[in-house]
Amino acid sequence: MRAWFRTGTPWIWLNAGAIALSLVMVLGVMGLITVNGASHFWPADLQQIQLRQTDGSETTLLAEIVRTEEVSAAVLRDSGVAMDKDAAVYQRHLLKLGNRDVYGVDFRWFLDQQLSNYRKPVNAIVIERREWGNFYGFPQQLLQDKQLVAEGDALWPELVKRMARANEIHDQIGDIEKVDIGRINRKLNDLRLSERRLELNKADPATVAAAQAQAAQDRAALDAEYAVLQHQLEQLYAAAKRDDLVVTTAEGKQLTISLNNIVHAHQPNAMSLLNKVSHYFSAIWNFLADDPREANTEGGIFPAIFGTVTMVILMSIIVTPFGVLAAIYLREYAKDGPLLRVIRISVYNLAGVPSIVYGVFGLGFFVYIMGGNIDALFYQESLPSPTFGTPGLFWASLTLALLTLPVVIVSTEEGLSRIPSTIRMGSLALGATKSETLWKVVVPLATPAMMTGLILAIARAAGEVAPLMLVGVVKLAPTLPVDGNFPFVHLDQKIMHLGFHVYDVGFQSPNVEASRPLLYATALVLVVLIMVLNMSAIYLRNKLREKYRSESD
Repeated sequence: MRAWFRTGTPWIWLNAGAIALSLVMVLGVMGLITVNGASHFWPADLQQIQLRQTDGSETTLLAEIVRTEEVSAAVLRDSGVAMDKDAAVYQRHLLKLGNRDVYGVDFRWFLDQQLSNYRKPVNAIVIERREWGNFYGFPQQLLQDKQLVAEGDALWPELVKRMARANEIHDQIGDIEKVDIGRINRKLNDLRLSERRLELNKADPATVAAAQAQAAQDRAALDAEYAVLQHQLEQLYAAAKRDDLVVTTAEGKQLTISLNNIVHAHQPNAMSLLNKVSHYFSAIWNFLADDPREANTEGGIFPAIFGTVTMVILMSIIVTPFGVLAAIYLREYAKDGPLLRVIRISVYNLAGVPSIVYGVFGLGFFVYIMGGNIDALFYQESLPSPTFGTPGLFWASLTLALLTLPVVIVSTEEGLSRIPSTIRMGSLALGATKSETLWKVVVPLATPAMMTGLILAIARAAGEVAPLMLVGVVKLAPTLPVDGNFPFVHLDQKIMHLGFHVYDVGFQSPNVEASRPLLYATALVLVVLIMVLNMSAIYLRNKLREKYRSESD
């Protein structure tokens, strides 16, 4: 046995077992997230069920069966439900009832003994609404200006066509409100700030009068443009409210839903497998491309994806030059001694500082001190409303750059230390200066190590949440930080972030069951996004490695 241990074989098996266990754990987590997140978009069948209530009466439900579990009698003893004396374990089902405006809740638990007569009505419909969540019921009539348009077999084809029209009108309204009116409001605000700037600079009366006259003309032109857009909005709103759908719930209650409030509708029990697959991928695309609704429990996550990618790119642009230059100085120029050792120890310690500490530092130094001074120097006309003296995209990126700076420094320094001294000596022997040797020989050969540091920085920054809550990430951002208005990238705006979205949906949502699948789906998107960013950086690193290896040969 001792001889076997001396050969080192047990440690090889131990390392292999640890790696295998780690892979199993990682794949298990990924499988859990994928199954629970991706399955949410599959169009589940609707079940029409008879419910026997505690008073003996019966009613009809139309719902999705979300999950089934067994529960002990001790848990149900005080629930008021009639139970068998001999039964110790009961089976219960979580049903998604939808119709929040009717029942007050989306999800309810029912014991298996309360439910009977399961069947799948072909004409049952699922309506995804902009407010009040999903509606489950049966379509009855399609109305235009309160007049009957279609019913029976002709209703569904006509409904599909008119839903497309209603969604197109809704998109037009959104474009006008967010893009066109937003542009006008920004220009009006710029005019106000320019007039305020002249007052603060104490310009001569003639200049002020000329500027005010020009501003009045510009404001009148913008007001006229706004009036035209407002008229278009009124027409679009009137057109959007034209069509209504009359529906009934499973128990026969009749409701009228405006097509302007419908995002999508489908009949899952009547769909073929091919139709369900098409709906599945369409739902995934809508989840990735739409804005969130209903306190982030409905809709999509596009603003969070866009904010995460924008922040990571900006962070990479900031951290790479600073980290590389700091590592080059420490390795190539700084003299070895107590001070250098203290600096290196400090860099290593910074890598272990909790991220929330960076968030507090970013809020105090970047936002309040730097941002406040920037506002005092360059944006006096906007005060007391802050421009950069408030959390935003730039401060979030800068805080993450500071958070990941030690990783880039350490990786770059290790890469520089691996360059053989013979390469430096050969370059110097051929007449190159120390600077030329560094920037034309050593640094290109150390580029893969720099990319390794950037990869590690991206992996950590993309998943951080705690510091971002203090320096620029919010639950819901009304606009994207990149648009068609100058300067196109608005570093002062607040953003959404996938990591914070996961936290918000998982721990702050008022509707836990509705947010559960979105939590898994958002987490899956975050993991995939980090993998894509990392794989892109790894691909670039490998290309650079092959390039400089071939040049050195």
